[in-house]
Amino acid sequence: MTQSGQKTGGQHTAQTAQTMDDVRREIDRLDRDLVALLAERQSFMDAAARIKGVRSAVHDRARIEDVVTKVLSEASQAGLSAAIAEPVWRTLIDRCIAYEFESFDSRRPGRDNL
Repeated sequence: MTQSGQKTGGQHTAQTAQTMDDVRREIDRLDRDLVALLAERQSFMDAAARIKGVRSAVHDRARIEDVVTKVLSEASQAGLSAAIAEPVWRTLIDRCIAYEFESFDSRRPGRDNL
C-alpha cells in the first residue's frame, strides 16, 4: 500500500475509495477475479464427473451441507454476511451439480448411467 492507503497498482480498498468511479472500478476488478475463480471451480466439476463411477454419485446431500457449513464459518471469519454467503453458495452448488450432470452424461454417451 502507498502512504495514502491506496493499494499498489492503482487499486483501492473500501476505506480508500473516494468516488463512485473508484468503487465501480474495484467491483469490476473483483468480478473479473471471481469469474476466474468460478471457472477454476467449474473445472473441478469436470474432474468429478470424470472420476465418479456412477451418475447417482453426482448429487451428494451430505457434501452439500458440509460445503455450506464450511463456507458459513469462513464467511463469518471474513466479515461476509451469512445472508449473502448462504444463498450465493447454495445457488452455486445447485448450478455446479447441474453442470456436473451434463459433464458426466457427455462423457458416457449412449450408456445407462443410473
